[in-house]
Amino acid sequence: MPSVIDDHRLAAQLATEAGTLLVELRARLHAQGAPPSLLKDEGDRRAHEFLMEHLQAARPNDAILSEEGKDDLARLDAERVWIVDPLDGTREFGEVPRTDWAVHVALVVDQVPIGGAVALPGLGVTLSTADPARLRSEPNPTPRMIVSRSRPPAAALHVAELLGADLVEMGSAGAKAMAVVRGECEIYAHSGGQYEWDSCAPVAVAEAAGCHVSRIDGSPLRYNQLDVYLPDLLVCRPELAEPALAALASFQD
Repeated sequence: MPSVIDDHRLAAQLATEAGTLLVELRARLHAQGAPPSLLKDEGDRRAHEFLMEHLQAARPNDAILSEEGKDDLARLDAERVWIVDPLDGTREFGEVPRTDWAVHVALVVDQVPIGGAVALPGLGVTLSTADPARLRSEPNPTPRMIVSRSRPPAAALHVAELLGADLVEMGSAGAKAMAVVRGECEIYAHSGGQYEWDSCAPVAVAEAAGCHVSRIDGSPLRYNQLDVYLPDLLVCRPELAEPALAALASFQD
C-alpha cells in the first residue's frame, strides 16, 4: 500500500497539473473567441480525463469518484477512494478572467478524507495536506463570511446577521473554503446543497490547516456514501465554531 505522505504529494501534484492544463486551455479557447459554454464543457472534459488517467496509473487498485464520471458503486466496498472535482466553479471558469474556480483531489479512507489538495489555478496556488497551511494567529476583528455571489443560502445570511459579519461573495466551493484557510474570511457556511466532490478536498485541506469542519449541526462530514448528495457544511476558524454553530442551530429551530 502506498504511504500516506505519497498520497498527499500525489493529490497536490495532480491538482496542480490539472490546473495548469485548464489555464492553458482557457487562454487558448478564449483567444479563439470560444463562448463560455465551450470553455466550461471542454474544461470539465479535459480535466476529468487527465485526473482519471493519472490516478488510475498511479493508484490502480483504488476506486475513483469524479463529478464528471460514471459512478461505479464498487467504490462502496473499496478501502481507498479518490474523490475529485476536475473543475469546481465551472461557471466562473467560463467567465474570463475570474479566478474563483478550483481543482479538487482527495483521498478517502473509512468515510474520512485523509489527504487532499485544492488548486486555485487562476491564482497560481495549490493548498494541500502535503504541506498544510497555517491560519493567521488572529482572526479579523469583524468576522467575514463568504457566500455564493449568485445564491447566498439563508442560513449563511442568518449567521452573518447574528455574528455581525461582513459578507464576501465568491464563486466555487473550493475557492470559498480556501478563502478561510488563506485568511481572506473567517466563516464559510453552506446549506443550499452540494455533492461530495464539492467539499471533500477542501475539507481535508481546511482541517489540516486547523480549521473547524463539520455539518451545520456540528456532526462529522462523511464521504464515499451511497447517496453522494451532502446538503451542508461549515468551515471556519476554530474560535468561531461555537458561535457559528449556535447561530446555525437557531436558524434550524
